[in-house]
Amino acid sequence: MSTIPARRGFFRSAVNALIEARQREASRYVSGVLLGFDDETLKANGYDREELKKAARSRYV
Repeated sequence: MSTIPARRGFFRSAVNALIEARQREASRYVSGVLLGFDDETLKANGYDREELKKAARSRYV
């Protein structure tokens, strides 16, 4: 029996979890920056202020 596949699975899962966490962090950051724009600009680009507020403070985006 080899432990290499189990080890690879562990590291792969750890890296995937790290990537997902960083993606959520980036999404929260971008939502916060977009909230700096006025409502007309947001609407023209397909964003909704209330949804951005939720995403900016959300733990899971």
